[in-house]
Order: sequence, then structure tokens, then C-alpha cells
Amino acid sequence: MQNIHIGNTALEELASFLETRAFDKITVLADDNTLAHCYPLVKKHLPPHQVIRVKSGETFKTLETCSYIWKQMTQLQLTRWSLMINLGGGVIGDMGGFCAGVFKRGIYFLQLPTTLLAQVDASVGGKTGVDFMGFKNHLGVFQEPLKVFIYPGFLQTLPLSEIKSGYAEIIKHWFIAKKTSFEEQKNIGLMTEDWSAIIRESVEIKAAVVEADPLERGLRKVLNFGHTVGHAIETFFLNNTSKPLLHGEAVAIGMICEAYISKKKGLLANAELTEIEIFIFSIYEKVTIAASDIPDIAELALQDKKNTGSVIKCTLLDGIGKAVFDQPITLSDIQASIQYYRSL
Repeated sequence: MQNIHIGNTALEELASFLETRAFDKITVLADDNTLAHCYPLVKKHLPPHQVIRVKSGETFKTLETCSYIWKQMTQLQLTRWSLMINLGGGVIGDMGGFCAGVFKRGIYFLQLPTTLLAQVDASVGGKTGVDFMGFKNHLGVFQEPLKVFIYPGFLQTLPLSEIKSGYAEIIKHWFIAKKTSFEEQKNIGLMTEDWSAIIRESVEIKAAVVEADPLERGLRKVLNFGHTVGHAIETFFLNNTSKPLLHGEAVAIGMICEAYISKKKGLLANAELTEIEIFIFSIYEKVTIAASDIPDIAELALQDKKNTGSVIKCTLLDGIGKAVFDQPITLSDIQASIQYYRSL
């Protein structure tokens, strides 16, 4: 947590940090949205710098966009003593970190996450990457940022859908590690008045797991709860529909599905499954999934990075507040869980 700065003074802390370091060049990576809504808040805290602008959205999280970024970095003559500031949500953080991590074998970069999702999840842990051949985060490297500055004020620039998307990762952290917080917050939901405290707790949960297992050899896999099925659903909707789901929307479905699988395997009580369903549906609308699409969605789970060979490895709940990783599940388990979600 020593490299993560959270709170309403985060931008001032960013400015103070930059005053202490002698980078030869500073570049801000931003997308259309963050350049319009967040960059004006940040610009006054930065020394002289250049901006690289890319298009917004998951569909542009590709090697083609990386190639454009690398060309811009080359034209700006960035060196291994330069700094890239990734100003954006998970897409910018993942892609910017990846571009910085491999350019000239690695230059310095900071994460300045602007969405709730990025603040509680994507900016913490050193994972970078891009989508490839339709698979989410299929290419990437572990590369820790120099610092992370989390400014909750950015959340005021977001639509409710983006707040909900980030909130799914907060819920996940409660389900895998903090039952008491879930019990305290489940009747408050998105009506919270203090995002700083919730963000800090969520970051602390993730940071503790990452510190114990930085390269995801074991324990860090607990953070994958909701993501085996969730990523498959997200990928399917991205590639096959005109209305892609936000990451958190897909993870919310995935958490219900994987909680159902947990119950079927005797790890989760039926009452706990019901509690999870009621809470998630109090925040997220039910998504229509055609029965004919279920086999194709399930097949996408075979590409999950946590798998061993052809065995699908999933993180399940051993009761609310405790997760168990590397649990083998089958395509039939996934199909049954999605069918269960459809039946609710």
C-alpha cells in the first residue's frame, strides 16, 4: 500500500511526487472521455508534458492501438528515463501499463485511475494487457507501476452504469474476504456517502492478496471469483452482440453463476446463495441470455488463463467471506450455472 495514494488530496500528492523526480520526458495517455472530463482536473498539477490520445472503449484495447501508442512514444523520443501517466479506466491502465512495460524493455509509468472499477481493481496489482483474437487480456505482462494515485473526485464524472461496474469488484472483495463489510453495506449499496473509505478497504484487500502472491501462482487466484464465467459472458457479448456488457455487469452475472456452482459442490449454503442473488439483483438488472448461446459462452471459459491444460480451474466460495481457488469445474457446470441464472 505504500505506493498507493488514496483520497481527495491525491492530485496534490501526485504533483509533490513529480517535483522530487527528474524524468526526462512525461507523457499522459488518455482516451476521448478522460481527456474531456478528467485531464482538465489533472493538467494544473503536472509539469510540462505531452498527451497521447486514443479512442475510448474495450473494443480499442488491441495490439493495433498499442502499435499506435508505441509509434507516438517513439516520435516523442521517450527513453527509459521517461514517465507515462495512464489517465483512465481499466482499458487505459491495462493497455498503458503494457505499452510502457515493453517499450525499450520498460519505462516508468503511473496509474491515475478515473473509474471506480480501475480504482478498486485494475490499477492495483501490476497486471497489464490487451485483448487478442477476441479473448480478454489474452496478452500481457506483470509490471508494477511506480505509483498509483486514486482520486475519488473523478467518480463525479461517471454515469451510474460505470459506478455499478466498479461496484461489482468491491462486492467480489467482500464475498471472498470480508463478510462483515458485506453485512454492513448490503442495505446501503450505491447510496454510500464516503467512497474513499470503501475504495481504501477494497484496495487493502486486493493489495494484501497481491503482496502474498504477486505472480498469481496460488492465493491471488481468489481474486478471480466471478470471472471465469463472467469473462466468458463479457467476451461473448463483446464479439457477438451490438450491446457489449461492462466488465462489472458481466462479473455480477459470473458471481451468481459461480456461487451456484459453489452451492452445487457443497461449499455454499442455499441461504447464502439466495442472499447473494438478492443483493446483486438489487443493483444490477437481469441480462437476457439466449439458451442457444449457452454452449458457446461456456466454450470461451476454456481460454481462461487460470486453467491447467484442458481443466477449467475456478474460484468458488466456501461460504460468504472465504474463497477457495483451483477448483476444477466442467463445461456442464458452467452451462448449468448460466441456465440457473436465466431461471431466476
